[in-house]
Parts: sequence; structure tokens; C-alpha cells
Amino acid sequence: MNNSPGFGDTPDDPQAPQRLAAIDLGSNSFHLLVANNVDGQLQVVAKLGEKVQLGAGLDDEGALSEDAMQRALDCLARFAPFLEETPNTQLRVVGTNALRAATNSQVLIERAEALLGHEIEIIAGREEARLIYLGAAHALAEVHGRRLIVDIGGGSTEFIIGENFEPLALESLEMGCVTFTKRFFPDGDISEKRFRKAELAALSELANIRRPFEELGWADPVGSSGTIKAAASVLAASGQAPDGIIDRKSLATLRKRLIKMKRLDKVAMDGLKEDRASVFPAGIAVLSAVFEAFGLEQMRYSDGALREGVLYDMIGRNTAEDSRLQTLDGLRRRYQVDARQADQVAASAKQCLTQVVPTWQLSASNAQFLDWAAQLHEIGLAISHSQFHRHGAYLLANSDLAGLSRPEQQALAFLVRAHRRKFPVKELDALPAAVQPTLSRLARLLRLAVILNHSRPEHPPTGFRLDADGEQLSLSLSAELAEQALLVNDLEQEQEYQRAAGFTLAIETMDTAEVSAS
Repeated sequence: MNNSPGFGDTPDDPQAPQRLAAIDLGSNSFHLLVANNVDGQLQVVAKLGEKVQLGAGLDDEGALSEDAMQRALDCLARFAPFLEETPNTQLRVVGTNALRAATNSQVLIERAEALLGHEIEIIAGREEARLIYLGAAHALAEVHGRRLIVDIGGGSTEFIIGENFEPLALESLEMGCVTFTKRFFPDGDISEKRFRKAELAALSELANIRRPFEELGWADPVGSSGTIKAAASVLAASGQAPDGIIDRKSLATLRKRLIKMKRLDKVAMDGLKEDRASVFPAGIAVLSAVFEAFGLEQMRYSDGALREGVLYDMIGRNTAEDSRLQTLDGLRRRYQVDARQADQVAASAKQCLTQVVPTWQLSASNAQFLDWAAQLHEIGLAISHSQFHRHGAYLLANSDLAGLSRPEQQALAFLVRAHRRKFPVKELDALPAAVQPTLSRLARLLRLAVILNHSRPEHPPTGFRLDADGEQLSLSLSAELAEQALLVNDLEQEQEYQRAAGFTLAIETMDTAEVSAS
């Protein structure tokens, strides 16, 4: 985490022209988008896409095959030269459904990170939906009114209702053109019966969201990405519909044409790319179910999807529009966190970090992450005081948190879990090896900040100095702090906790001259 981007890093000069890049590791296709940020708008430099069909490489136990992982790595190797002029701080690589589902996804992630020299973030389904909406909304900026956005991917389909740039409802359903191909057309045969089974399975998933979405309502149904783009292209090529438009009648005709072809390896149509043909029928089955469930008469295709959303999200980071800050503020309010205590712990944590930065070389993004953990360390109290650090960690690890990737949620959950009682060595060991040293250091700083404010004083204490020598910490207290029996007792207990975890914490009292100097 110390040298890895993705935890709130910012460019050295935020005023300089920004070269941004995003890689979308989808279940069907991988996409690369490189663009310049010109006054908040994207000026595309490079745009590539390859069919990798990562989702097709999942076996019955949910593990990615070696062949699928090699296809992914070969694709990323071809993407890599396009990233040479993009700073690491301005690149995001996001993984979606296949990487969410794979039991051995970490194997591929580690190999891919070594190849790219960059962290890969697996994002949750609703976060994927939020980013898709952000990309689509910018593509539709001139269109006003409430929209329904549908994005049929390889492993999941995202549904969003939004207005302007604000999503009002976000859902991600486990159905996609790759997974439905494996499930309903495993031997390559296409029939009316199989097609309808695929549609019914999709309708079953849609039943969970149909009513709340219809209650919100929309005036403009819009489709984005592969399957819907391909459907619009095929219909335009055949003259059945205007360019970019899919209507109910032409979709039904397209469905019949696919069934008549009888085999996936026989699917060929004007406007349909050869590398999409084998998963196209399953995608059309999902799209037909969407039309049926929501009673749609037509849908238009619009460019702008996940990868564009990732870039626009980067543009908004570390500004007042940063979705992560809005999410974290929402958590504090939802779980009624004691804001005064959270701010005091954050202030002490910042003081601790500032004093050890020269030795531990922690970055600005680490400081930001430590502040977030301090602000949220007590959210578990909303459930129960007993084991509230565990409750808080569970909430952070398992909630849909807009703007945060799964690695970010995992790290934040660890810090909250680690802020009191026994140091969670087992949980630390379960984290990716690359982030363990930094997260263990941040956790130790947070623990001290919490202890220093345990008695909930009127103001955060400042009469202390913290020094680091390797992994050894030395905490020097002013005479005033050293006379506080509760604080001393807490620190003595903390020494034992840290010793049990393999760390060293020394406690001493400063003389008057040292207090003045500090």
C-alpha cells in the first residue's frame, strides 16, 4: 500500500494536464481507454478491446483455468505499451464479475500486477453499476430526464436509474452473455426451449428489482456496452431499425433468426463481430427478458460505460465531488458515529503519522486512509458495544460502498478490526502480502490514537512524541499524560498486545525540555 496506487493517491501537480488510463477486466472482454483530461472532459488517446472470455474459463468449482489466465495476461501484455506515458497515480485497473467469482482470482491478480506494475482493484457489483452510470451519463449529458441504463456484460448485468449525474438506484444481477452461454447452450445447440429457459432464468433475477425500479420510473431506456451495441449494429445492418435503436418487434425478429441458426458456431450476421458470435444468443436472451420484465417498447444504444466511468471518477477524486468522501460521510451519519470523538482520534492519528513519516516513509494516500479509519473506527457501536471493532469491520467489508474498491474496503475493514484488543495477526496474514507492512504500521498508529483519546478528553492530547526505529515504536509522554492512570494502564496493556504480535512498543516520560521541544 505504501508504493501501490489506488488508495487515494494524487498527482504531484493537480494543475498539470492529466493523462488518465483505465483497464476494465470484464468477464467477456478486456478494454483499455487512455485519455487526456481537458477541463473535465475526456480527449481519447487510445481505445482498445479484446475478447478474453475470462468467465468462460471458470470450472465447476469456480476456479479460473490456466488457459484463461494466460489469455488475460497475453491481452494485458498487449495493452502495456499504451500505458507508458500514464503515471501510476492516474491509472486504474478494475476487475468485475469473473474476478469477483473466481476462487483463485488472487493468483491471476498477482501475476497481472507484476506484469503491469500496478494494483488491480476488484469492484463490487453496485460499484460497477455506479461507474457504468457515470460513464453513460457523461455520454448523455445533453439529454435530460430520468434514465434507465442497462449494461449486459459477460458475467453480470447492471441496472441503474438516474437523473443528470446522480444514480437513484443501482443493481447488479448474476446473469451475463458468457455465464448464460455456459449454462444454457453448453454444447453449442440453440433451440426455442433453451432460449426460453435462459429468458426465464433472467426474468427470475429481474423479479427482485422490477417493482422498485418501476416505482422510480424513467423516460429514457438506454443500453451500453457489448451485447446491446452488437444488437443495435445487427439491426441497423439488416435495415430493421434506425441506427442505435432496438425496438421490441425487431428484437423478436432477431431472436427468431438466432434460433433458426441452431448452432453457436453457425451464428453469423452482418454487423456482428465474429469474436462475439458465440455469446450473442445468450446476450439476446437476457436483453429479451429485460424488454419483457420492464415492458419496454424500445431502447437506444449509447457509448460510454465502465471504463469511461472509471476515468470520470478519477477526475472527481480528491475534490468535493469525490464519491468516497460522500460515502464515508454517509456511513458516519447512518451509524450515528460520535463525530467529535472521531475527529479527535483522527487528529491524534495524524500527529502520530507525521512524527514517524521520516522513518516509515508513509505516503499522502496512507495518511488519507488512516484518517478514514479513524473517522469510522466506532461504527460498530451501532450494533453492540461488545466486540464493536469486529462489527465495524464486518460492516465495512460487506457493504456496498460507492467509490471504494474491494481492496480499499478490505484494508479499511482491517484497520477498524485492528484498532483495539488483540492485534489481529491472522487477519493481517490473510491480506495481500504487498500491503501487509503498511497496513500493520497504520493499524499500530490508529491503536495509539484511540488509546490517547480513550477517556474522551475535551481536546486531543498533544503532549507526546512518537519515534520509529525499524518496526520498534517509542512513545514519550509529557508528565501530565504520564500521571493519567487510565492512559498508562491502557498503554501497558498495548505493549503486551504488540509484543504478542511480534512488535515492540516502548513507553517513557519526557523531561520538561523535551515537552517544550515537542
